[in-house]
Amino acid sequence: MTSFTRLAIPDVVLVQPVRHGDARGYFCETYKKPEFDAFGLDITFVQDNESLSREVGVVRGLHFQTPPMAQAKLVRAVRGAIFDVAVDIRQGSPSYGHWVAATLTADGGEQLLVPHGFAHGFCTLEPDTLVAYKVDAPYSTADDAGISWDDPDLAIDWPVAEGAAILSGKDRTAPLLRDYATPFVFEPAGA
Repeated sequence: MTSFTRLAIPDVVLVQPVRHGDARGYFCETYKKPEFDAFGLDITFVQDNESLSREVGVVRGLHFQTPPMAQAKLVRAVRGAIFDVAVDIRQGSPSYGHWVAATLTADGGEQLLVPHGFAHGFCTLEPDTLVAYKVDAPYSTADDAGISWDDPDLAIDWPVAEGAAILSGKDRTAPLLRDYATPFVFEPAGA
């Protein structure tokens, strides 16, 4: 059975599917809705995405989509490894502006569930890293947004020096969190 571990920000969950291995390799179920539902994660994924990063030190993020097209993501490394980060950008959240991270490896099969209201990004730790992720809303150019990966207020402990990070033009010019009017609002459980 898949194991679920809440991180320091409990809305972000590390997911560890069981791998059944033998001399040929292994088999695993990377997503099984009844297990997610039983853990209280009622999510219906509608799109699968994939990215390939050729170099070590590629940083993608910190990205998110705004409502009504906000996306929860289930992220995994299919080949290679990443340092995967989720930043709480929900107004009124006790962990607003805080981040959690996990190392996701193809060998280990770990996955990170990043819910709505979080910016997401990762840094590649191995060459030719292939990342796959499920999302619960389709991509929407009009709702695509981001904040700066190296925002000094966030102080994310990236495994790459600022000058060595390989970034897209979009990620180089993303605003700081303090300069972004987030549309996400924290809703306490049971509210």
